[in-house]
Amino acid sequence: MSSRQASLPSLHIDNVAVMRGNRMVLRGLSVTARAGDVIWIRGANGCGKSTLLRLVAGLLTVTSGKIHSEGRMALADENLALDANMTVEDALRFWADMDGASTEAREAALAAMDLQELAHIPVHFLSTGQRKRASIARVLASGADIWLMDEPYNGLDSASCARLDEAIIGRAAAGGIVLVAAHQPPSINVAISLSLDSQGVAI
Repeated sequence: MSSRQASLPSLHIDNVAVMRGNRMVLRGLSVTARAGDVIWIRGANGCGKSTLLRLVAGLLTVTSGKIHSEGRMALADENLALDANMTVEDALRFWADMDGASTEAREAALAAMDLQELAHIPVHFLSTGQRKRASIARVLASGADIWLMDEPYNGLDSASCARLDEAIIGRAAAGGIVLVAAHQPPSINVAISLSLDSQGVAI
């Protein structure tokens, strides 16, 4: 196998089950994603979509089964993860520096989510939709191989949804992997569309 092939991102979720408290949130879940794949995960509130992304990110532990991944990850979920007292630009710079991302990558992320005019505004002044765009821009700027996006379309207007679609398509086209957890059906072509029932079982 060549070094290029060895460096391609991948994700293998093998027969995973998760117990949270006294409730089984996910059970018997298996998914394989390769470079260029977009995985769209749908389901009602409480079915385990967010739990699955946090498992993949390494923030939770499986009860049974295995998860193996290759490549750097970035997660955008309900936690903004941006310092509210910093400007948008400075808050993104903090994470970009942590991720080893370039100035160009940060500026491209601002442009991709149409945040240039808000760059010098403190995060706490942003609207709900603007904060969502800033959170997404943090993931875009990271240069991560695998994006984990929990309800990324919530709070976005139609123009911002279209920008997010473009970003996801671009990440996949560049050989990345994107996992999207959403209530709505896919708005783009995806490799796998996975629906979870109320018991956290793929249907």
